[in-house]
Amino acid sequence: MSDSTTHSESVINNEPDTNSEAQIPTGKNHTSEAAAGTKRDADAESRSNRNAESNLPPRVWKSYQKIAFRIAFIFFILMTIPENPGWYTQWFQFDWTSLHYRDLYDIARYQPAFIRGAGYYGYAEWLVLFAVSIVGGLIWTGLDRKRTEYNVLYYWLTVIVRYRAAIGIIGFAFTKVLPVQMPYPSTGILNTNFGDLTAQKIYWLSISIVPWYQVFAGVVELSAGILLLFRKTAVLGAIILFGALGDIVYVNFAYDGGVHVYSSYFVLFAAFILAKEMPKIYNLFILERYTVPVNFDLNFKEQWLKTTRIVLKTGVIFLFLFVFFYIQLNNFLYDPYKQPAAKGVSKLRGYYQVAEFKLNNQVIPYSPQDSLAWQDVTFENWTTLTFKQNRPVPLDLSNGGGSPMRDINRTFEIAGVGGGRRVFYYEADTVNHILYLQDKYRDLSALRAGGKKKKGRKQAPANQQEPESSQQKHGLVADQHKKSKPELGKAQASFLTDAQEYAQVDPAGLTGRRLKGITAERALETGRKRMVLHYSTTDGKEVILKGINENKDSVSVILHRVNRQYALKPSTLSAGKY
Repeated sequence: MSDSTTHSESVINNEPDTNSEAQIPTGKNHTSEAAAGTKRDADAESRSNRNAESNLPPRVWKSYQKIAFRIAFIFFILMTIPENPGWYTQWFQFDWTSLHYRDLYDIARYQPAFIRGAGYYGYAEWLVLFAVSIVGGLIWTGLDRKRTEYNVLYYWLTVIVRYRAAIGIIGFAFTKVLPVQMPYPSTGILNTNFGDLTAQKIYWLSISIVPWYQVFAGVVELSAGILLLFRKTAVLGAIILFGALGDIVYVNFAYDGGVHVYSSYFVLFAAFILAKEMPKIYNLFILERYTVPVNFDLNFKEQWLKTTRIVLKTGVIFLFLFVFFYIQLNNFLYDPYKQPAAKGVSKLRGYYQVAEFKLNNQVIPYSPQDSLAWQDVTFENWTTLTFKQNRPVPLDLSNGGGSPMRDINRTFEIAGVGGGRRVFYYEADTVNHILYLQDKYRDLSALRAGGKKKKGRKQAPANQQEPESSQQKHGLVADQHKKSKPELGKAQASFLTDAQEYAQVDPAGLTGRRLKGITAERALETGRKRMVLHYSTTDGKEVILKGINENKDSVSVILHRVNRQYALKPSTLSAGKY
């Protein structure tokens, strides 16, 4: 058996060779193996050098890359840095000892808003800023021709975009993680025909009836935001953000949801973060080639810079993750921003059929075509009365959002709801059993006019002629009865004061913003349709309402409670304490 054969068999059998001579290779073999080893070492060192080079950004950029970066830098700075002085002053106006969720949300939700208008007008602001960026980028190019790269500036721009996207999406996510963005449908909405809802409303309700799916969507958005806060996970966060918000953009276009511009804002930022990574991602996942990511980091040498970085990052995480979660939890439990927070009269809550309806002491027989009588009456868990009439009502095309502090201005119940469903906010005198009701619908033009009113504006004269009521048109009101009707203005004096309205809100939900907001919104209140009704009931199964409606006609309504069973399961995760 030769030496070579012995060595081969030893290797194949994976056993040690006891023949010492077989362990000593010939001079020729020894030389070739040494040469091969040297070549392998050289190749490894070469690959290591190539990997190290490919792991760094280029030291010389192409001309078009420099021009594109200059334009992008100006554009994303303009999209990221608030230009409105009010954004900065609000930091000093918050009651930091009693934060409301909307305080931090208004900071997190910033986007350019200098062009008035809704819908697609938001994209017009992007075009204006992009045009400004092109001009600025070209001027920059003319002034800085000798620069070969912008790696450091690119690094800082990416940091700014990452944190802006992270903070914004975290604020967006918490309204779903603790589901208040799309509230479970009220009893009034559950008794509204499907065809009387707008497409936007149908979509929002389809999410609201499965609250744990809403939570899941929020967790996805929250995960993206958290990953964006850290450099090593930023790409993964941007991928999640791009996919999740891209779907929301399309949904809002399809259902006319109203937040397509803001959701597109995050898609744009995610696309920017991913732009420089796309060649590597394509190389790895599509071409299945060996890929080394490009990393560029700044190593701070001064200790004060290192400390400042840690303090700022820790502060952002603490404020926008932990503090934000706490105040959003408080909002979910005690003051859900789209629902009234005040508890309704407990013995009135439920769904009712109208047994008898009188208008000016005259019984109105039930008829599907009748436009006067009430149908499908509901008292919600909160301070809302709804009923249906067979006549059109103005359609509120908003999504019921915003930041109203008064319960009467929280309009998710009427947004996107037609079919003659009337929705009234009420304040209850539980001692005398009187409900003071105000129509929740208010024309936006009236609201804007209200905002321009001065606090001491005079009211219309008491003897000003009222518009003809629908009952007068139908000949149902006698002259002697019109003279004997009580004046609604006298009853309005018994509406709640500021302090009494504060008292309706759970103390845990009565934040500094809520206190100031209630007072400010009451001062801007414009004329609404009002009713004053006395209520009586013994066991809640039958409720009698008597009083004056919004047309100053007397009404008397006998209601019978119906324990209606819905195919829809009750929510297992409802906001508010009622």
